[in-house]
Amino acid sequence: MNQSADTPVRHAYDAWAGQYDSDSNKTRDLDATCLVEAGLDLAGKRVVEFGAGTGKNTVWLGQQADHVLAMDISPGMLDRARDRNLGSHVTFIEHDVTRPWPVASGSVDLVVGNLVLEHVASLAPVFEEAARVLRPAGVLYLAELHPFRQLQGSQARFEQADGTLRHVDAWYHGVSDYCSAARAAGLHLRDLREPADAGITVGSGAAPRLLVMQFAKAAGRQSV
Repeated sequence: MNQSADTPVRHAYDAWAGQYDSDSNKTRDLDATCLVEAGLDLAGKRVVEFGAGTGKNTVWLGQQADHVLAMDISPGMLDRARDRNLGSHVTFIEHDVTRPWPVASGSVDLVVGNLVLEHVASLAPVFEEAARVLRPAGVLYLAELHPFRQLQGSQARFEQADGTLRHVDAWYHGVSDYCSAARAAGLHLRDLREPADAGITVGSGAAPRLLVMQFAKAAGRQSV
């Protein structure tokens, strides 16, 4: 399945793929730690991961879950992910998360998205698809660059070979935007955290680095 839009975001991550894992990146590293520490029930479960990138989090998901379908818009990032050889129970596909997912309704236990939604203009299609594919009582886990950081000018960026910085297209979403999109899709908030770098103090001007959220589908809600 290949259903990816030919977008500036896709091209940027293709260009970043070769150095993404080796670049110094506190946001990427904290994101990986938060996922491991989230307490998600993965044993024997079926997982959809969007924004899999180079497989930085897919490795851990694949070690815990029964099956992982990992999606990303960037073929360059996916080439790196496939090189990890995570086993036949982990499948990587190129796909635009804003388009209908190639996943049966009500077929997965957990949807995981990491550092993706700042690159999506409209949240609604993503939350609607997550709600559709989740089984009753299934969970959507999201970790995103904190909107306060966005307001301070932060966004995904990397240094190119010529030394110039390349910024990846980004859109602002506040905490209420995430919660409203989830509620409209039939998901309820079950946990929200704002991990920050060590040493942040009142008056420092620093903001939390990540916004980490878990949403759940009602136990009796069927997908159509």
